[in-house]
Amino acid sequence: MKTLLMAALLGAAATGLPMQAGAQPGMAIEVGEDQTVLDLAVRGTSTRVPDVVNISAGVVTTAPTAAEALRQNSETMQRIVRALRQAGVKERDIRTQRINLNPRYDDRGGYENRKIIGYQAQNMVSVKFREIEQSGRILDVLVGEGANQIYGPNFELDDPAEALDEARADALEQARERAGLYAAALGKRVVRLAYFSEGGAQMPSPIVVTGSRIRMEAADAAPPVAPGEQEVGITLNLRYILE
Repeated sequence: MKTLLMAALLGAAATGLPMQAGAQPGMAIEVGEDQTVLDLAVRGTSTRVPDVVNISAGVVTTAPTAAEALRQNSETMQRIVRALRQAGVKERDIRTQRINLNPRYDDRGGYENRKIIGYQAQNMVSVKFREIEQSGRILDVLVGEGANQIYGPNFELDDPAEALDEARADALEQARERAGLYAAALGKRVVRLAYFSEGGAQMPSPIVVTGSRIRMEAADAAPPVAPGEQEVGITLNLRYILE
């Protein structure tokens, strides 16, 4: 009987492929003299049309005093929140992300002699909604009510479980086909699947459609927004025994 490490090295050499990074050469799997270990890393995918939109909207205001900067900021953000609710966004889907208040300095006299000349207040909220076709209108509402920082929209899947399961099935099917191909090329057959692990899911990165600091007139037409499709992926590391 040969140890797994030797068999794995022979298997990699026989296929002309390097050992996969996800392989587990220390596992106590024994193979026969005429058997070969085949390690595969396979990525399965599934595509879906996004069904959730996230937009981050912020208000930045400046004033001579901290109290005035916060007051102006609060008034503008209150208008934005009211307008979002009127546009159909549920209260639970509007969440404060951060509130900042920082002094503004006059640096013309050097760092040691700089003076505070005012204050800057920032309030950022996260807005979530499922009516993707309303994305352009929501952006228009935000800017029209005074938001001067916009990040998004970011398109996501509300429940990716089904798409991930499809990606897993796709990865397993690819692995079976690839193992059969290698076995046939070596004049062998697949005896069994000795080991596999899931390397993790690859969720799509957010699609950022607008710039981080945009300025539009309230009368501007709502910008067109197209969510397209997003790909969800799963990586599997598998070990087959061939003979």
